[in-house]
Amino acid sequence: MLDLFISLFEQQQVLYLGTLFVVGAVVGSFLNVVIYRLPIMMQREWRHDCLEFLEQPADPAPEKFNLSTPRSRCGNCGHQITALENVPMISYLVLGGKCSECKASISLQYPLVELFTAIISVVVGWHFGVSLQALAALFLSWCLIAASGIDIGHKLLPDSITLPLLWLGILLSLFDVFISLEASVIGAMAGYMSLWTVFMLFKLVTGKEGMGYGDFKLLAMLGAWLGWKPLFVVILTSSLVGATVGITMIVLGKTERSTQIPFGPYLAAAGWITLIWGNELMRFYNSLFGL
Repeated sequence: MLDLFISLFEQQQVLYLGTLFVVGAVVGSFLNVVIYRLPIMMQREWRHDCLEFLEQPADPAPEKFNLSTPRSRCGNCGHQITALENVPMISYLVLGGKCSECKASISLQYPLVELFTAIISVVVGWHFGVSLQALAALFLSWCLIAASGIDIGHKLLPDSITLPLLWLGILLSLFDVFISLEASVIGAMAGYMSLWTVFMLFKLVTGKEGMGYGDFKLLAMLGAWLGWKPLFVVILTSSLVGATVGITMIVLGKTERSTQIPFGPYLAAAGWITLIWGNELMRFYNSLFGL
């Protein structure tokens, strides 16, 4: 059966990309759940650990809360979202962006994440074709979207996303899916140590912490997938985009100089772009700097 689908997708690229768009939209709907619920789950776990360490009475057992339970509901009136109200993008348009029960506005984030995930999935499928590389790149892309969404909202990058991806990148390198095992291991070490070194130097000079440890782990994970050579491209691209966005927001009065801006989304975007167009980016930077 699997061979039949592979053969069909190889012969019908439009069907393949269309399927990826639909699957991407469905996955995007789930990523919205991850972006919202995972930080709450982490905060509850931290609180439980703190109370246990301080030998304080534990909180009363709360309602079971994970990525699947309870069912999604309206944040305003508590109306449980039905299956028909949860169709990616379409439900938002049909409902006019409002809850069917209380008519409270639904965040535009939900359809945008679904659409963005669908488009990213199509790009991955178009670039890698029907292959193991495409399957792995899809999973990486989806996880990067979730991690970026959480970092934007909460300024943290969950270890439960970055660390399993790091080990998965090394595992894939055993079979030379993207890079060799040697390049993967060196990439992971170089990714972590490069940002850690910048962090320590900045702290020694200013006495302040310029970034979080989650950024080190994220770049280490990208190094495990991409190898050590493209890391310069990832760091340079993310820094340029981050600086441009940050300066623009300050000039427009959207933020202040002292406001902490999450760096993870820029690293994730640069890493994904490098995964898809890394060779082209490296040639561009080489020509730009005359290397």
